[in-house]
Amino acid sequence: MIGAAATLGAARRAAAKRLSAGLGADATPALDARLLIASALGMAPDQLVLVDDRTLSEPEIHAIDVAIERRLAGEPVARIIGEKEFWGLSFRLSDATLVPRPDTETLVEAALAWIDRTHGRDAPLRIVDIGTGSGAILIALLSALPQARGVGIDLSEGAARTARENAQRLGFSDRSVFIQGSWSASCCPVDVIVSNPPYIQRNVIQSLDREVKDHDPMLALDGGDDGLDAYREILRDLDRVMQPGGAAFFEIGYDQGDALGSLARLAGFEGVIHPDLAGHDRVVELIRQN
Repeated sequence: MIGAAATLGAARRAAAKRLSAGLGADATPALDARLLIASALGMAPDQLVLVDDRTLSEPEIHAIDVAIERRLAGEPVARIIGEKEFWGLSFRLSDATLVPRPDTETLVEAALAWIDRTHGRDAPLRIVDIGTGSGAILIALLSALPQARGVGIDLSEGAARTARENAQRLGFSDRSVFIQGSWSASCCPVDVIVSNPPYIQRNVIQSLDREVKDHDPMLALDGGDDGLDAYREILRDLDRVMQPGGAAFFEIGYDQGDALGSLARLAGFEGVIHPDLAGHDRVVELIRQN
């Protein structure tokens, strides 16, 4: 607990010490403390050190203590503060959305690289984001493609609402629509298909880190017995929905590239695997075989 009449600097150091003792070896206690305290005080994280000597009020100390206790209980920092940066943009979160992760930026990079090779970034492309969650993937692409328009689809109405609010707040609501429903029933032919679908094997979910299994929505995690159920459903209708000359980009688990590639070939598509920054298979790019 942070002592009464503590200064901001003392509170930050005490919080980092508590987090260091209570979290695992891969934790980032100093960064977590800075982000949580900044959020509790309604300040920008990089401004904290400028007011290290400011004495905190009792309500401020209480708010910081609550945030630190939530973090020690395994809740991710992004869940506690309610937002996460992705592709240089800040996305609000809800209980119905995943926390956007840096590895998913590999999908955005792969899609943009294909667009650079085939159309150019000023082309009036049509994009669909399947399982849009917070809308991070689609909105990131729209931020780089000034003439593109997109549809984000999610089985969860809460996720679609959160994505819609993010698009409004970030200035992309005029080029995006977010809807709840089945993707194939809600989608007309498009140029680019992107998706970070649920791909965790059902029997593996309970072995995941508590930040994931206890706080991410199960609908966004559970990929069925082999983790490939969502891909099968998408591939069944992909030929109809993908425009001639189009492409699709799917995030995958590190060991799913070959399996998805086999499913794709059976459906008439060729796959290229893109690794993430750690060298793990992360994205499969699909185009028609001929």
